[in-house]
Amino acid sequence: MGSFFFVFAGLLASGIPIALALGIGGTIYLYLSGNGMMALMLPQRMIAGIDQFVLLTIPLFLLAGSLMNVGGVTDRIVNFARAMVGHRRGGMSSVSILSSGFFAGISGSATAEASALGTILIPTMSKQGMPSAYAAALIAVSSVMGPIIPPSITMIIYGVLSGASIGQLFLAGVVPGIGIALGLLTYASWRARRDGFPVTDKMALAERLAATRRTLPALILPLIILVGIKAGIFTPTEAAAVAVAYALFIGFIYRDLTVERVWNALIATALVSASILFITSMASIVSFVFTLEQVPTLIANAMLQITDNPWIILLFLNLFLLVLGMFLEPISILILTMPILLKMQAIIGMDSVQFGTVVVLNVVIGMATPPVGILLFIASAISGEPVTRVIREALPLVGICLGILALIALFPQLTLFIPRALF
Repeated sequence: MGSFFFVFAGLLASGIPIALALGIGGTIYLYLSGNGMMALMLPQRMIAGIDQFVLLTIPLFLLAGSLMNVGGVTDRIVNFARAMVGHRRGGMSSVSILSSGFFAGISGSATAEASALGTILIPTMSKQGMPSAYAAALIAVSSVMGPIIPPSITMIIYGVLSGASIGQLFLAGVVPGIGIALGLLTYASWRARRDGFPVTDKMALAERLAATRRTLPALILPLIILVGIKAGIFTPTEAAAVAVAYALFIGFIYRDLTVERVWNALIATALVSASILFITSMASIVSFVFTLEQVPTLIANAMLQITDNPWIILLFLNLFLLVLGMFLEPISILILTMPILLKMQAIIGMDSVQFGTVVVLNVVIGMATPPVGILLFIASAISGEPVTRVIREALPLVGICLGILALIALFPQLTLFIPRALF
């Protein structure tokens, strides 16, 4: 397999998109290893990789999030969070964290969240007297809630690949998402007191009620999805379609959606969906190569020669996924490593929903982990601050996320009690 990783790394270094690097690397490896005839099966594997009904949830949830974004929901969420906690010392830092949590229930994507909220909140926090690098770091790290709090595209991909219940995975992400939010809010409050961030006036009760009324329809969307799936009213795929219909409904009710904005949302959704599904299709080639060469079994045997302690194996797996998360998109990681992950799950003996939650937490936290987490670079570009300063401010925030990850990995009941109670 060394030739595959050499070719793959070389293609990435040359600037070729990751999807093409995966496909070309897998194909070249088959020929170099004397399995050229197997390459005839690759088109079939590519189609099979995306020929699953449940994958329709990806473009549908993305479209729902895009419609709400162009329909002004992002601004409403920020105003609602400002009405609730904006009057506290350094309140805009708390506003950014709460906004990320609320926006996560709509977008399901960390990069979309960082881009949408960063554009609004980083300049606002800077005007309130906070260092721009700190504001950027806060947006970058809080955006990891996007793929954790339901609905989550990353959870959907994991469920499709592993066979775990998508509804249970959604519910399992609630506690980690809330835990990260509370941890970041605690740090932001301490930092505001330490650095003497300014205090702003508290909104009048009428203004707070008005902000709540304007935002409530968007905030109940995740609840509609979870209740509908749990009650058997609709499947995850149908829930995504309901989310689109609901986004259109509230957009037109508030008169924020126009034909042009809907068209722009459709174009944005098509581009992102095509990118995700193309990566999924190409990564299926590598997954096929790994299975053909029995890579999961080889890695499992090598791991067992080092240790048979399930906790140490889980620690190694966490470190491995965190490092991958710094360099690759979560969906690519899941597709590439799923055969290996399922083998590791069998060795550890962990519940499939719990294991999926730990895996997803690892890869999304990796996106904000220095030195090369993509969310750090997005926030740095928006703020205009050097990424080195953003990284320095992000370190304690990432530490909080890793602490939540450790708790989730060590105490399965934290994530499983909600799915088990409702399913």
